[in-house]
Amino acid sequence: MTAVFALLSSVLWGLADFGGGLLTRRLPALVVVVASQAAAALALLVAVCATGGFAHASVHLLYAVGAGLIGPIAMIAFYRALALGPMGVVSPLATVGVLVPVGAGLALGERPGTLQVLGIAVAAVGVVLAGGPQLRGEPVQRTAVLLTLVAAFGFGAVMTLMAEATTGASGVLLALLVQRCCNLLVGGGALVRAARREPERYRRAELRLSLASRRMVLALAGVGIADVAANGAFVLASQAGSMAVAAVLASLYPVVTALAARYLLGERLLAVQAAGSGLALAGAILLAAH
Repeated sequence: MTAVFALLSSVLWGLADFGGGLLTRRLPALVVVVASQAAAALALLVAVCATGGFAHASVHLLYAVGAGLIGPIAMIAFYRALALGPMGVVSPLATVGVLVPVGAGLALGERPGTLQVLGIAVAAVGVVLAGGPQLRGEPVQRTAVLLTLVAAFGFGAVMTLMAEATTGASGVLLALLVQRCCNLLVGGGALVRAARREPERYRRAELRLSLASRRMVLALAGVGIADVAANGAFVLASQAGSMAVAAVLASLYPVVTALAARYLLGERLLAVQAAGSGLALAGAILLAAH
């Protein structure tokens, strides 16, 4: 079940990134992040209350608190790096964060077999290539690289912490709720600060959001719920088997985002992206076949 949950996680994360990317063309990134996470937190609160999830509170929730505080910082750093660009380098570079949960899994005593090691290597190379790295063109600013690495290891830390945030499937919803509430605390603070620095921009965003169609509201909620569902699927994947394998399979989301852009927006895949997608899927097959 590790492969099934991890691949589901990558699909959901890929679709959430795709939807979030479209929404940031109309709204500031911080508004999209906070609004979508608020929708996810509300849905989780209802789910936890309905299932009696508060009874599963434990000291392990401190891991969820850590993940919730780190996640928004990583996301803000990632968006800032994308703004500095070039995106074709920033996006695949962010996937190096998978080294954190893979390293954590090895440190906890996980020992992947030969086939798994091969699958991890093939999938990791494929994920990087699927981002369409631009080896030519404008140089990458040092600040962009630094911010990307901060984001990458932040994302990896979130995956690692959430894998430890609950001891069983019964507490997953509560752990996710705690994480989202902390996300809102940090993200909301960043949004307030940004609004004070650029009041006119965020005033326009507030007006646009207040006049938003039902479709946009549903899209924001969908992005948040897909993101939180992806986190939940990853937690279940890491509990069902190797954290290292789960992390690599869950990191296939850039392939999903690229394919969604190809078939829903008509964007053409570069040859390197097509090759990377193929390698990523081959690596996934090797891992799933173990």
